[in-house]
Amino acid sequence: MSQPPLLEVEGLSRHFPVRNMFGWQIGALRALDGVSFKVRPGETLGIVGESGCGKSTLGKALAGIHAASGGRILFEGTDITGCSAVQRRSVAPKLQYCYQDPGNSLDPRWTVRRSLAEPLIVHSALTARERDARIAKILEQVGLPLTHLELYPHELSGGQQRRVGLARILTLYPRLVVLDEPTSGLDVSVQASVLKLLRELQAAFTLSYLFISHDLSVVRAMCDRVAVMYAGRIVEEAPTERIFASAKHPYTLSLLAAIPNIGGERITDTFALEGEPPDPVRPPSGCRFRTRCPRAAAVCAGTDPPLRRIAPGQAAACLFA
Repeated sequence: MSQPPLLEVEGLSRHFPVRNMFGWQIGALRALDGVSFKVRPGETLGIVGESGCGKSTLGKALAGIHAASGGRILFEGTDITGCSAVQRRSVAPKLQYCYQDPGNSLDPRWTVRRSLAEPLIVHSALTARERDARIAKILEQVGLPLTHLELYPHELSGGQQRRVGLARILTLYPRLVVLDEPTSGLDVSVQASVLKLLRELQAAFTLSYLFISHDLSVVRAMCDRVAVMYAGRIVEEAPTERIFASAKHPYTLSLLAAIPNIGGERITDTFALEGEPPDPVRPPSGCRFRTRCPRAAAVCAGTDPPLRRIAPGQAAACLFA
């Protein structure tokens, strides 16, 4: 029997109000609009898509940084969607969010030691000695020497800041970590070391990851399953290798066609992506991808295709998939 989901998201929406110069709401920006998926214990689910598709908003909604406008978030079987600040505090140690820019998420006035101690002071009853012992252990596991404890963020490289950010999360022994573009801004060699570290930490701490990225080659190396987002919705979901071997949604095929390739053949070269994403305040009727889709037909303007199963473990939101 398969394990029950660690995280279950049902119809999650996040709409930001759009106001005029008088402060009156005249519309809503639909950053997330009915997103549903599951993450099982020990699994890595990749979330991919263009900038502005809602990937980071999704991660922040799960972590409680953005309040949901609709839908449900169930973590370990408990609905945490409308939790108060006090209730959310009991969930926070288990469900952690790793920021896209670790340098900006670290207080420039605090040493690494203080940054790592703060979560333990807030969320645990450990003594000062016990906190120091845990910090030393975690720092070793992320590959940094103890001498770095007295350094400030500006004295660290980008890769070291990333490791400190991971260490701060791991001091609380979470179950699920939302990784928002964990390799952005890093050179290739540092990316490789960070990805290797993430795999080692997942095995050591039995972690589940929600892996948000625009880099499909990284997602292919790291993720068990992939959910493709477009204009605030998931348009295709499947095991990673199935996405790369037999993607069905035209948008997914367009992303695969855009992967840089030196020598050899592209995965597909028949779905070049043209045009701009739709206005999230006024999305097009019917299928949101129809204004850029090479397969679009008249029926696409009047029918909003649901995410439907088209093969074992694979679903796509396309009338022609």
